[in-house]
Amino acid sequence: MAQVTVRIGGYAHPVACQDGQEKHLTNMAAEVDKRISALKGMGIQFGETRMLLLAALQLADEAMDLKAENDALKAGGAVAAEAPAPDPALADGLVRFAEKLEAIAARLEEA
Repeated sequence: MAQVTVRIGGYAHPVACQDGQEKHLTNMAAEVDKRISALKGMGIQFGETRMLLLAALQLADEAMDLKAENDALKAGGAVAAEAPAPDPALADGLVRFAEKLEAIAARLEEA
């Protein structure tokens, strides 16, 4: 099991992942960091836990939209032309990542 330290919102977080998944984890963390930077750019000033929660909710929302599009495609429905092709593996990964972030946020709030 590999250990990666990712920086999100200016804070370092050690995270374990499967060997060979370090780059994938780093890319996901960069996406979360991008979301937090965007929230801060809008003037939102919450603590680390709240910012992680908001970023996780954004990612979960996008994942659910992708899942709905994927379900519509499987059912033979049409998807808007400008929408990117849904990637079920990415959507599921984002949902799992959002759940992990929510668990981390809960632990941080308890501390």
